Amino acid sequence: MSSAATRRSPVCTTSPKSVGDPTGGILDMRAAIAAGTLRGPRLLATGCGITGRDGHPAATVFSGNPWARERFTGEVDSVRQIRDLVHHLADRKVDAIKLLSEGACAHSGGPKYRWRNPAFPDGVELRRLSLDLLRAGIETGHERGLRVTVHTTQQAAAREAIEAGADGLEHGVTVEPLTDHSLIDLMLEHDITYTPTLWIDDAHPDARTNLKKVADAGVRIALGSDTFSGRGLFGANTLEEAELMVAAGLTPTQVLAAGTSGASRQCVRPDLGTVAPGKRADLLVLNADPTADIGNLRDLSMVILNGGLAVDTT
Repeated sequence: MSSAATRRSPVCTTSPKSVGDPTGGILDMRAAIAAGTLRGPRLLATGCGITGRDGHPAATVFSGNPWARERFTGEVDSVRQIRDLVHHLADRKVDAIKLLSEGACAHSGGPKYRWRNPAFPDGVELRRLSLDLLRAGIETGHERGLRVTVHTTQQAAAREAIEAGADGLEHGVTVEPLTDHSLIDLMLEHDITYTPTLWIDDAHPDARTNLKKVADAGVRIALGSDTFSGRGLFGANTLEEAELMVAAGLTPTQVLAAGTSGASRQCVRPDLGTVAPGKRADLLVLNADPTADIGNLRDLSMVILNGGLAVDTT
C-alpha cells in the first residue's frame, strides 16, 4: 500500500506531505532524507503557509510567538508580495503551495472577522486573505507548475477558493452544514480534492456529515490530519483520521484509497499510491485485513520503502 498523505502526518506512511512548516527546516529535512543522511519516509513539503497580514495562523496560533510566526507563516498584503513569495518557494523546489483563506472558525458575516477558540475566549480579529491575493497566489503557483491547496472552513470561502482556481480544499467545510449543493457541483466541475482533517475538526458537529455528502457525490477525497495543534502524535493521528472517516460513513476501502491513490494524485506523484508495474515499491504489510476493519491499520507487520525493508515488527 503506497501512501502519500496530505497534512503534517504521518510516520507510518511512506510519503507524508508537510503543509505549513518552516521553509528552511522542512526542506533541509527533505534533502537529508533524500540523501540518506537522515532515516525517514519520502517527504513532500510546501514550506510556510501563506496568509494575509495578521491572518490565520499568524495572528492566532502564533500570536504570542514571533519566532514561530515568522517561520511557519508567510504574511502578505499585496499582489507583488504574494507573487514574490510563491516564486521564492518555487525556486526552493517545494512540492506544492498552501494558502490560508480564513480562520478555523465560523464568521458571523459582520464587518469584522473574529476568530474564536477556547484558548482565546475573547476572540482574535483577523484579516482574511483577500480575493485578489488569493487569485494571484494560485495563478503564480500554476505558472510554476505547482498545485495549490487552500485552507477553508466555510462554504463561502470554499466557493471563493475554487472559483479562484484552487486545486484542493484543506479542511473544506467544517464549521457549518454544507447546504449549497451547487458548491458540491463546483467541486466536481473543477476536479477538487477535499481533505477533511476530521482529526482536528471532528469537534464541529457538521464535519462528518459534510464529508459524507461530498464523498457520496463523487468528489475526490484525500486523507490528512492537522498535526501541529498541541496534541496528538505524528503518525498515530493519521490512523485516528482513518477511523474517523469510517465513522463518518465512508467505507474502509474508500478511506484506504483516500490515503493512497487519492492523496498521491493530489500530490501529483503518479509513481506512488497504487501497487502496479512501474510504480515505486512502497508497501505497508499488515497482519489483518483493513478493508474488513479499518482499525487493522494498527496491526503493522512491516513497511517497505522503494523496495527496501524500512520497518519490521515481526
